[in-house]
Amino acid sequence: MLSRFPDSFPFRLPQSRQGRVALALTVVYIVWGSTYLAVHVALGSFPPLMLSGLRNLFAGIGLFVFATRRRPAWPTAEEVRNAGLVGTMLVGLSSGMLAYGMRTVGTGTAAVMVATVPLFATVIAAVAGRRIGRGEWIAVGLGLVGIGILSHGDASANSADGSLAILCGALFWAGGAHLAGRLKLPSDLFLSTSLQIGLGGAMSTIVAWASGERMLDLHFPPIVAFLYLMLVGTMAAYVAYGYLIRHTSPIIASSCMYVNPVVAVALGALLLGESVTRSTVIATAVILASVGLSFWFDYRRRGLA
Repeated sequence: MLSRFPDSFPFRLPQSRQGRVALALTVVYIVWGSTYLAVHVALGSFPPLMLSGLRNLFAGIGLFVFATRRRPAWPTAEEVRNAGLVGTMLVGLSSGMLAYGMRTVGTGTAAVMVATVPLFATVIAAVAGRRIGRGEWIAVGLGLVGIGILSHGDASANSADGSLAILCGALFWAGGAHLAGRLKLPSDLFLSTSLQIGLGGAMSTIVAWASGERMLDLHFPPIVAFLYLMLVGTMAAYVAYGYLIRHTSPIIASSCMYVNPVVAVALGALLLGESVTRSTVIATAVILASVGLSFWFDYRRRGLA
C-alpha cells in the first residue's frame, strides 16, 4: 500500500487533501463493490483459483515494477518470506475461496459475507490473547445471526458449500491482516504491497495448476472482466486504500465494508437480474450493523472516541 498517490497518473489529481481523500473513497467504494460483478463475469472463462492467482500475480508484477522505479530500500530475505506468507492468506487463499464460492453464490450475497472480516478479526484477536469486551462479542454474535438469516434464504447444497467457501475466504483475510500487523514486512509500503499481491498470486496459480485447473474457452466479456480486476480492482484500488490508511482514520478507511455490499447488491440486481429477497435485505442490515458495532467498540478501546 502507498502512503501517497503516485505522481504519474494520466489525469490531473485533486490538489487538496480533501479532494484526494474523496477520490480515494470513491475508488474503494465503487471499484471494490464492483469486483464481485467482475469476478462473476470472469468465471465464465477462468476457473476460480486460476482467476485469483493470475489476476494478483500480474497485478503484483506491475506494482513491483512501479515500486522499484522509486528506488525503495531493498527488503531482506525474512521480509520477503513474511510478505509471501501474508500475501498467501490475504490474496491467494482469500481471493481464491471467494471466487470458488461465487460459482454458486450471488454477487450481493458474497459481498455481504465478506463484510464479516472485522468480526473474524475480533475472534482471531481473542485467540491471540487480546481481551475482548462484552460489546465486541455482542457484535460478533449479531454478525452470526445475520449470516444465519442470509444462509436461510437459500438452503440449497451448492449454495451452502459456496457460502462456506466465502466465509473461509473472509477468515483467511482477517488472519492475513492479523499477521501483517505482527510480522516484519518491507519498509516501503508500495514494495511490500506488490510483494504480497504478487507472491500470493503466484502461490494461488501454482496450487490451481497442481490441482488440475486449466483455462476454459476464452470469451471477450470474461477477458475484459479479468483485465478490470487486475488493473482497477487490484492495482488502482490498493493504491487508493493505502492512501486512506495513511491519511485518514481507520474508521473512514474501513468504511468500504459498509458501502461495498450495497454497491454489489445493486449491480447484481441491475445487471445480472439477481433477486433481492427480504432475507437478503434483513441479513445485510444485521451484518452491517454488527460490523459498525465492531468498529465502534474497537474505536473506543483505543481511546479514539
